[in-house]
Amino acid sequence: MTSHSRTHQRILGQLFYQFFNYLKDKSYEVYMAPFDVRFPDGNEKDEKEIKTVVQPDIIVVCDESKLDEKGCTGAPDLIVEITSPSTAQKDKLHKFNLYEKYGVKEYWIVEPESKILSVFVLQEDKRYGRPELYT
Repeated sequence: MTSHSRTHQRILGQLFYQFFNYLKDKSYEVYMAPFDVRFPDGNEKDEKEIKTVVQPDIIVVCDESKLDEKGCTGAPDLIVEITSPSTAQKDKLHKFNLYEKYGVKEYWIVEPESKILSVFVLQEDKRYGRPELYT
């Protein structure tokens, strides 16, 4: 796998900095990739059997009991993915469906190419509603 573009890294750094500063006096944790998020299906005998593992660009976790030295087990409260031409389809479809399935409360998709931020919020029916769009 090749490294991310300079633009991707700059956006990642700036967003992480903003989240970190905003959350530093709160009981929330923010992490950036590489940082494992493990989604158990519930039938695993132990931690080693969890098959669904992702490394989002940024995660925010409000429930510290989900955190251990390996990363996060279960849904973070917020996930941010910064797309590139090679990952946009995966971020918008596969990861969108995955994060919705496992109950990630808020999912941000940052599209540097089109300069659009889509913010999806999990609704009462456990589905993402229409996104709030920002340019």
